[in-house]
Amino acid sequence: MAHEQTLEELYAIIKGRKETPKEGSYTNYLFDKGLDKILKKVGEEATEVVIAAKNEDTQELVYETADVLYHLLVLLVEKGVPYEAILEELASREGVVSKTAERKAITDL
Repeated sequence: MAHEQTLEELYAIIKGRKETPKEGSYTNYLFDKGLDKILKKVGEEATEVVIAAKNEDTQELVYETADVLYHLLVLLVEKGVPYEAILEELASREGVVSKTAERKAITDL
């Protein structure tokens, strides 16, 4: 069985690309274009996840989810947010009961 890459490992690879650019790298293309390009891609990929989820093809959903996760990791690296900060935030939510009444309603979809 092939080695399964974790999101943490992918984050480290992306961070390495930022620190040591590789010619022809799509990741470096995103870093070179800057924050606005990265944000545009995150938005596009998130929208594609929503569309894929409405379709019957679960493989499309898997593909688009991988794309959005990758672009989110690029964004975190660009903004200097360590991967561990995300893990810590998720861990802090473990066992926390959220009341839907406390959340602002989403009205503009």
